[in-house]
Amino acid sequence: MSKSKRLMELMMTVNRMRKFTVKELAREFGVSPRTILRDLQELSELGVPLYSEVGPHGGYQVLKERVLPPIAFTEEEAVALFFASHALRHYRYLPFRSESASALSKFYHYMPGDVRDRIDEMKNRVDFRTPARQAEFPFLSELLDAAVRQRVLRIDYASREGESCRDIQPVGIYASHGLWYCPAYCFLRREIRLFRCDRIKGAREADAAMKPVDLNGIHLDNWESLDPAEREWVHLVAELGPEAIPRCEDELGRRMTIHVREDGSGWLNADIPRSELPYFARFFIGLGADASVGSPPELTDLIRRMLRELLERYEGKSN
Repeated sequence: MSKSKRLMELMMTVNRMRKFTVKELAREFGVSPRTILRDLQELSELGVPLYSEVGPHGGYQVLKERVLPPIAFTEEEAVALFFASHALRHYRYLPFRSESASALSKFYHYMPGDVRDRIDEMKNRVDFRTPARQAEFPFLSELLDAAVRQRVLRIDYASREGESCRDIQPVGIYASHGLWYCPAYCFLRREIRLFRCDRIKGAREADAAMKPVDLNGIHLDNWESLDPAEREWVHLVAELGPEAIPRCEDELGRRMTIHVREDGSGWLNADIPRSELPYFARFFIGLGADASVGSPPELTDLIRRMLRELLERYEGKSN
């Protein structure tokens, strides 16, 4: 095996093993320990963060901020990855904002000149817009880390009912319409609830007495199907015009099927929690004449009441 190929495979091996001894690597690559020591020195000079430990149980360890091995991309793959990361710039808050900006800068810097020229031309031709929000989301990294490690957080939460302190175990985080959301197991309600991340005013590790629940197998694609059986449900039926279909797909597509006819119109036929009737009332009012709710009666009554209140607000005002 040539030296360059051995160094490349050695880089991938140490990143995979994280902790190892010189003798282990020497046996795996069929070279002397002295050769491995020289190779490790070269990897260290190339930027692989290695840490050596002395003693009978010592060896080498790759630090947390390890360097991934080189990956060969085609030009089209490189451009696609650049713009996938470039699209995130519209979010003021990300769980990995500084890392994303650093990666994008490195990616762009090491591209061939003609590929950079192509990207520069495309920057003004393609974009991924998100609504501008004044809300702040300072705890995205903590929420994501707790979801990955299945840890319990104690949060200060400002809901419409007032401020409270909650112990939660996040399932994950996701962005929608410029806002970030966190489905999480709430130890107060003993069920998975959805939290608006901008309403989280503080987040810290919960007391050691708070033991995590088993959320293995629960993720962003299935948490909404895990509502407790005791939750009260009502049946929603609504007709949708062609203009309402994209908005329903965008807002409701994660939680229910949007039925679409050949002429572009469609309908909804699904069970919804009774506790979310105010949300659905505001949503259908926003659709205006492009949607018509048939049931449940509680929802149509709530829509009428909200519209009357809105009308009363503007009655008697001069132009």
